[in-house]
Amino acid sequence: MTPRPSSRFQITPRGAARSRPGWLPIAIVAAGWLLSLLLVGWLAARYASPDSGGLRTKLRQSEQLVEQQRSQVEELRQRQATLEASDKISRAANTEVQASLAERDEEIAGLRADVAFYERLVGSTSQRKGLNAHSAEFSPEAAGTWHYSVVLTQNLNRGAISQGQMRFSIEGVKDGKLTTVSWDDLHQRKNVPGQDYSFRYFQQLDGSVMLPRDFTPQRVRVSLSGPGGGATQTFDWKLAGSGRGE
Repeated sequence: MTPRPSSRFQITPRGAARSRPGWLPIAIVAAGWLLSLLLVGWLAARYASPDSGGLRTKLRQSEQLVEQQRSQVEELRQRQATLEASDKISRAANTEVQASLAERDEEIAGLRADVAFYERLVGSTSQRKGLNAHSAEFSPEAAGTWHYSVVLTQNLNRGAISQGQMRFSIEGVKDGKLTTVSWDDLHQRKNVPGQDYSFRYFQQLDGSVMLPRDFTPQRVRVSLSGPGGGATQTFDWKLAGSGRGE
């Protein structure tokens, strides 16, 4: 019996022929999904890491720049405070210098006036006088008192020292009557000693007195007393600043 030739075609069951190729797409999808996860994780790790792309270095540089700017701002603040303090000191010093210069100018003007007065007093053409009250000036003060300035002179005995005490009284009108206010009444005390003087050519005596209320002054009588003798000068109140005496 002759053997039967084999057929080119092989008959397989319908279910077995389709089951084997179905795993390949699933494997491909799973591999792709896994690769995508790995790629996402790598990218996230790359861009999220502080060391990636020099971010840590840039952050450190930014922090150093901020710290440097803070130091500069603090230095500028300290410099500004120093300049403001220096400006205050300079202004205060300038004000003090101006005040001192004004005082010196006033002193110089006073000294020049004294020199001129001294030259007239002891000059060759001046009249020789012994102890004398040259002028008496009064000016009101804020406290209700009156400031007085009495100038004493002598040019008769050159080189001699005139010493003694000065007193004065003020004549005027009060309640329609002539009234004389004594030295004690002007100081509102009893037994007030006279004001001491001691000079070679001239001296200015200053002080304050209180005039009675509703009193109108008219004349000032200055009395000088000392070991070398005394003198009395009377000045009109209105002309007290002119230095005229009787």
